[in-house]
Amino acid sequence: MKIATWNVNSLKVRLPQVLDWLAAQRPDVLCLQETKLADGQFPVAAIEAAGYHVAFSGQSTYNGVATLARLPLHDVETELGNGEDPQRRLLAATVNGVRVVNVYVPNGQAVGSDKYAYKLQWLARLRDYLGEALRRHERLVLLGDFNIAPDDRDVYDPAGLAGQVLLSDAERAALREILDLGLTDAFRLRHTEDGLYSWWDYRAFMFRRKLGLRIDLILASPAMAAACLDCAIDVEPRRHERPSDHAPVWASFEP
Repeated sequence: MKIATWNVNSLKVRLPQVLDWLAAQRPDVLCLQETKLADGQFPVAAIEAAGYHVAFSGQSTYNGVATLARLPLHDVETELGNGEDPQRRLLAATVNGVRVVNVYVPNGQAVGSDKYAYKLQWLARLRDYLGEALRRHERLVLLGDFNIAPDDRDVYDPAGLAGQVLLSDAERAALREILDLGLTDAFRLRHTEDGLYSWWDYRAFMFRRKLGLRIDLILASPAMAAACLDCAIDVEPRRHERPSDHAPVWASFEP
């Protein structure tokens, strides 16, 4: 089973690239973030024509998540479970016996800002939500754009960027609390080295200069971590004309 995540930074702009990637890579599940489409604008027909079922939760201009799957999606949830959130950032569904939780974690803007406080609150709510989800689902994968670089290996200049948003101590601690629920970073099961990134700023030729962050993660429950065969970042779409600033990340699992 091949499960992937990709922040597309506007599905309206990137739909042809997504369809090409689906045709070339044939994932069983693809989780998208930052679709930036109201639900009535979602390209359901194009996704279904590509051979995928789809569930989505969106809003115009900002945020938005969608999960595409070869097999039907069951028990779809779009809330964290303890109060509605107008920002469309979570979509959970069961696909072929695997609970797939697709998230777009808030960016946080700057340490100490109101948006940073909201990010930490949102992560605490996610932790509580996952605690319950893991009790109900032995086979669970949490994936998406976390807007957190887990450790210094995931940062092109850890000393120069120390303490900034996306790699502050509080954000990393919040991510560790989620991992401590029993989740494993699937990428680190296969890759321990530094310098491997999934996001590069559009400015200053950061992709060309290989200056990025690894903030797109696939986290696996114990049963799924034991079944993980491989995990990788596909940087090729970042080379395209008008690319997303993120690259897809995928992991494969035994059935």
